[in-house]
Amino acid sequence: MPYQPRTYRDSLKTDGLIHFSVLIKETDLFIAASHNAEAIAREAVLDVRFKIEQYIEKHPEFLISLVPLPDDAYAPDIVQAMLRASAAAGVGPMAAVAGAVAEYTGREILKYCDEVIVENGGDIFLKVNRDVTLSIYAGASSLSNRIGIKISQPNNAWGVCTSSGTVGPSLSLGTTDAVTIVSSSASLADAAATAIGNLVNAASDIQKAIDSGKQIEAVTGILIIKDEHMGVWGNINLVAL
Repeated sequence: MPYQPRTYRDSLKTDGLIHFSVLIKETDLFIAASHNAEAIAREAVLDVRFKIEQYIEKHPEFLISLVPLPDDAYAPDIVQAMLRASAAAGVGPMAAVAGAVAEYTGREILKYCDEVIVENGGDIFLKVNRDVTLSIYAGASSLSNRIGIKISQPNNAWGVCTSSGTVGPSLSLGTTDAVTIVSSSASLADAAATAIGNLVNAASDIQKAIDSGKQIEAVTGILIIKDEHMGVWGNINLVAL
C-alpha cells in the first residue's frame, strides 16, 4: 500500500505541548508531551516491539489468530494486555496491538511528563490536564473531519481508538467508515473497535453493532459512521468542527 500522509495528525497538535514522531519499522507514532520525551518514547517502542516479536516467534498463532487465545501468565505484560482485550472483544489479539503500543509508550512517558498524547494509526492514548477535542477521520463520508470527540476528564487516562473498513490497511470484516471507541484501556478500545466494525456492512447494522458493543466490559463510548449515517452511545461528547 502506498504511503498516505497522515494529515489528520495536525488536529492533535496542542498548544503548550512538545510534538515529535517515533518511527521504528512498522511503528509510526505521533506524540505530544509536556517535555521532550523522544528518547524515552523510542526506548519504550523498542522494548515493546521486542516483547511482541519474541512472543510471536514462540507462539506464531498470536500473529494470525482471528479469535481470542488462552491467557498466558508467563507472557510479557503487553502481550497479556492484548490477550485480555481480545478475549473481552471476541477478536484476535493483534486487533489490540496499535492501542496497546500507544498505551505502553504513553505510560512510560508519564513517568517523566505530566501530559501525553500518543497516536498510532488512528488509535490514541492520552492523559492531559485540559480539554482535548479529537477529530474523527471517516474516509469518504461527508462526516469525515466534521465531527470531534471532546475529552473533558483531565485526571484520567483514556484510550480513543478508531477502526475502519474503508480506510487504512487493518483487517476488517465490515465496511464502516469509522468506529471510534472510548475506554480507560487503549488496547481494549482498539480490539473493541475492530469487533464492532466487523458487524457493520450497511447503515441498518449500526444499532445492532452498538447493542453488541455495549456488552463489552470497559467500553464507555461508541461512535459509528457509515456513509452519511452515524450512531452514538455512552460517554461520547460530540462537537461540530
